[in-house]
Formats: sequence, structure tokens, C-alpha cells
Amino acid sequence: MTTFAASAPGLPFDVRLMNGVASLLYGLVGVALLAAALLWLSRSPWLAIRVIQLEGELHRNNVSTLRANAAPRLDGNLLSIDLDKARAAFEAVPWVRQATLRRVWPDRLAVRLAEHEPLALWLGEDGTERMVNAHGEVFSANVGDVEDEDLPLFSGPDGTSAQMLSLHRRLAPLFAPLQRQVVALRLSGRGSWWAELDNGATLQIGRGSEDELIARTGRFLSTVGQVSGKYQRDVESADLRHTDGYALRLRGVTTTSAASAPKRTR
Repeated sequence: MTTFAASAPGLPFDVRLMNGVASLLYGLVGVALLAAALLWLSRSPWLAIRVIQLEGELHRNNVSTLRANAAPRLDGNLLSIDLDKARAAFEAVPWVRQATLRRVWPDRLAVRLAEHEPLALWLGEDGTERMVNAHGEVFSANVGDVEDEDLPLFSGPDGTSAQMLSLHRRLAPLFAPLQRQVVALRLSGRGSWWAELDNGATLQIGRGSEDELIARTGRFLSTVGQVSGKYQRDVESADLRHTDGYALRLRGVTTTSAASAPKRTR
């Protein structure tokens, strides 16, 4: 009986080599065609960005300002545009804090913007006047665009704006019952705090944690009304750094003395 092998003998080496080379060439041609197609699409006018769709609450920017400041920095069509660079272009526009971009096919770029909310003015160590937003971040914009003329003034070392905003937020309720506002906060390079009120009075609060500063101010406010009322004079300045009281200067009084907090009656 004659039998046959189930498969044909292996192909010669040169044939296998030719087949491998051919497969490689087909693969390279396919990659080249794909790259050419992507290149064509990246330059194709069919994918041009025709609409920039603005989202979010905008109070200080509009289509005109964004077109003038951000649009000239956008490069490419909807496929080729670098979203990180485009985001940076929008965030470079005054009053824009954050931009989020997404492609909307076939010709739309959706841009969601979050603007800075100014809560304080900032006078840095370089003497430049900028602003502090609701996140405690210092930003640059035209101060003249702010309608609120009662923004407090912060001054201190760079990088302390968030700390100053936090303290101001906690001080404000303490002075509200007295119908007074903290219009300025200053932090020295050595960590000592000063506050100025809307009636011109200055308070040297001193150093310490935020909780310590708030407690010290609260003790002062709980007794200063009795002292100033006794002399029928407003407070001109106070030094709260004393452990057993505070030094007080009253308007119209030329001398100062250490005023200990009166004992509370039960």
C-alpha cells in the first residue's frame, strides 16, 4: 500500500524569504497610506473649525474678546488641533481661570470657561496690584473692570494669598455685629498679622495659627466695647499680642496703657 504525507514538504528558504519581504512591504505600504490619509485629513478643509461653542457663565468675556485674544492662537483643524495648546490660549485671556475643550464633529470646538471671581485686591512684594479670586489664587486683570469698590486689600509674601483669604473669611463674622468691616490684611515676612477696619482702626493681631488669631480677636471684641464706651472714644489702634490683655489707643487720647480685659460677670 502506498501512503502520502498529510502536508507538502516545507518551501525552500528563498521562497519563504520572498514571502516575508513581500508581507513586510505590504505592511509598510499600508502604514504609509494610513499616514498619508491622516496627513490629508489634518489639512483637509472639510474638518476646519467653523464654530467655537462657548459654555459656562461668562460675565467679563464675550465672543468678541475671545475671538480677538484666543482665536488667532488656534492652529489646525478639528482633527489636528492640540487641545492642550488651545486650552492655554483661552486661559491666557484676561479673567479666564480655567478652560475645558472638546471636539464636536464635524466642525465645532466646544469651550467651557470658568472666570475668576475677584474677592480681594492683592499688593505683592513687587508692588504690583493684582487680585485674589474665590480660590485664593492671585491673578492679573484690569482692576478697573471690577464694579465692587469695597474689595479688601491683602498684602504679604508671595504664596500667602489663600491663607489671607481664609483668615479674612473668618474675621468678617466677628466684626459684623459691630457693623465694622476688615478692609485690609497685612502679613509680614516674619508671620505677624495686621488688620485695618473701615473706620481706620488698626489691629496688630500678632503671630499664631488661624485658630489662635481668631480666638485672640474674639477676646478683644468681647471687651473693647466696654473700654471705648467708658471713655466715649473710638478705637484708633490695638495691640492684641499680650497674653493677659491688649494695648489700646483711643482717638483723642494722647497716651496709651495696657488695658486688661475686664472680668466677666456671671
